[in-house]
Amino acid sequence: MENKKVVNFIFWICAIILGVTLFKQFDFETFKFEKPALAVIYFLCFAFSVFILVKNSKKGSEK
Repeated sequence: MENKKVVNFIFWICAIILGVTLFKQFDFETFKFEKPALAVIYFLCFAFSVFILVKNSKKGSEK
């Protein structure tokens, strides 16, 4: 039980940091990222973190 809380916390921190980083790198005037290749990697990790969080929250609500 405690292990799931730690894993959840780690993925929350990763999702927040990656989301903020993606937001800061996006240029709203030109609608492009400063470093597109790095933005793809950030987005994939961000999406994975959010997927794990949603998956864990659905498991917890079923019980």
